[in-house]
Amino acid sequence: MQITKGTVVQFLYRIKDIEGNELESNFNQDAIAYLHGYNNMMVGVEKSLESMKQGDEIVVELLAAETYGDIQANSEQRVSVKHLVSTDKKPKWKAGMTAVVNTEQGQREVTIVKVGKFMVTIDTNHPYAGKTLQFELKVVDVRAATDEEIEHEHEHAHAHGDGVHNH
Repeated sequence: MQITKGTVVQFLYRIKDIEGNELESNFNQDAIAYLHGYNNMMVGVEKSLESMKQGDEIVVELLAAETYGDIQANSEQRVSVKHLVSTDKKPKWKAGMTAVVNTEQGQREVTIVKVGKFMVTIDTNHPYAGKTLQFELKVVDVRAATDEEIEHEHEHAHAHGDGVHNH
C-alpha cells in the first residue's frame, strides 16, 4: 500500500547535520506512527514519504522551514529551574545544554542560554531550528486508517496503536 492521505505510517528516521554528524535516530527503537495528510508530521518529512511503500527508504536534505522551523527572534524566556525536565536525575544545568519544558502546547525542547541560582534563561527555538538537515527515512508499515482515526480530522486527527505517540 502506498502512503497517501488517510494512511497510518510507521517509519524509522536518522537525522544528520549537513556535515554528516548524526544528531538523532530511532533505528534501534520503535518506529514512529502518524496519520498521513493531517499535519501530524513535519512538512518536509511528510512530503518525502508521500507515495512510498513498506520497506522503501530515502535520504533527503530538508530546509529548516520544512522541519524544525527558522530561528525566531526574541525567543528567550526566563523560567524557574524546577520547570526544566531532563533524563538525568539532578543535572547540573549549564549554558548550551538542552532541556525539555512543559508548555500549553505540550513538551518542548529548549536550549539553556544562562543559568542563575533559581532561574534559567532558555531559548525556545528547537535546537535544530534554522538548520538544513539530512533525513534518512525507512517505511516500516503502511495501512489504511480506521474510521475512528479519521473521524476527528478537524479536531485532532491522530493514529492509534503500536508505536504511536500518545498525547
